[in-house]
Amino acid sequence: MLGLYRFLTTLGAPVIHVYLGRRIKAGKEDPHRFNERLGRPALARPDGPLIWLHGASVGEAMSLLTLIARVKTAVPAANILVTTGTVTSARMLADRLPKGAVHQYVPVDRMAYVRRFLDHWRPDLTLWAESEFWPNLISETAVRGNPLVLVNGRISPRSFKGWSRAPKFIAGLLGGFALCLGQTEGDAERLRALGAPGARSVGNLKFAADPLPADAERLADMRAATAGRPLWLAASTWAGEEDIAWRVHQDHAAAHPGLLTLIVPRHPNRGPEIAAQLAAQGAKVKRRGAGDMPDARTEVYIADTMGELGLFFTLAPVVFMGKSLSAEGGQNLLEPARLGCAVLHGPRMTNFADMGARMAAAGASLPVADGAGLSAAVGRLLGDAGEAEAFAARARTFAQAEAGVIDRLMAELAPYLQRLDGAKGAV
Repeated sequence: MLGLYRFLTTLGAPVIHVYLGRRIKAGKEDPHRFNERLGRPALARPDGPLIWLHGASVGEAMSLLTLIARVKTAVPAANILVTTGTVTSARMLADRLPKGAVHQYVPVDRMAYVRRFLDHWRPDLTLWAESEFWPNLISETAVRGNPLVLVNGRISPRSFKGWSRAPKFIAGLLGGFALCLGQTEGDAERLRALGAPGARSVGNLKFAADPLPADAERLADMRAATAGRPLWLAASTWAGEEDIAWRVHQDHAAAHPGLLTLIVPRHPNRGPEIAAQLAAQGAKVKRRGAGDMPDARTEVYIADTMGELGLFFTLAPVVFMGKSLSAEGGQNLLEPARLGCAVLHGPRMTNFADMGARMAAAGASLPVADGAGLSAAVGRLLGDAGEAEAFAARARTFAQAEAGVIDRLMAELAPYLQRLDGAKGAV
């Protein structure tokens, strides 16, 4: 099956180029760095050991930042290469990678591109995050003889069902990893069933991440602009959830004079579309991407900018996490929890099912079934600041209690890190 996949991806070069061209036009590829997607590096490989970390998109990349810092401390001589596949993640990492770490776009999974990438970078150790299993990239990395470790591996029940239809194929891919570490015991069990016999879990790396940053000056400006107003935040929203947020606003505007609804869409480029859509429904809208600040008349403020989610989590006492009502998957509930928010989410939390269930059981999040349930929950928390603060305190405690995962992960990685030239004893 791997041979057939390689044949098709080799033969399909024209189709791949057409597909990538369409992604460029849609703003989903960086035209200035497009060669990186073809395995042509934009940077020289530095001398010394190189550790390559890969995460598919923003969530995976952000979860790797704490690990990167610890790896640099453990192996000061190591150079760090981080790859992702999305424009959004590249922009986020540009501001947050430490000295000695660089970002490149991951090559498209075609052998010519993969080999060109690996011939140039020659990683001494590869740490692969979560669940994006590119067959050519994984198998070619493994065959070159340097360790490949799956960290924070995630295999959802749906993915498990799909991979189970090709047992030899997935077993071959997982066999290329020297070690597979699952986010949860359930993920580790599914990894073992798919052919990773030594898979185990040390916990979810997302629990170890630092709180999202908030620029102090911008936060002060927003606090001044919203002073005295009740507000709540719909974060990382997907299409359909902005309409729900506006209905929630309408339900509670009379009971909470001056109510301001903040919306941070998961994809900032949707900002103008969302603003037009809500304005057509009668909302008084301002958009951060247009340089606007909310004024006394603003009912909905759309924060369609990059890298400011931490600011709005810090500002808002009540937060609904999107991609959980109108779309499937969910978002990372720990990000608002770390910053003192009462956290709400819908039922469609496939990608964060364990986290969502555990937080709800601990009273650290409040799940809602639908838009009506969200409206009731927002109204309840806006009307009772004490209850909102209690939810927020439990959420913060839950997030902090799991932070030891990074120490357990580093213990698992210690044998691989100590093999690199320049390793300094224990990690």
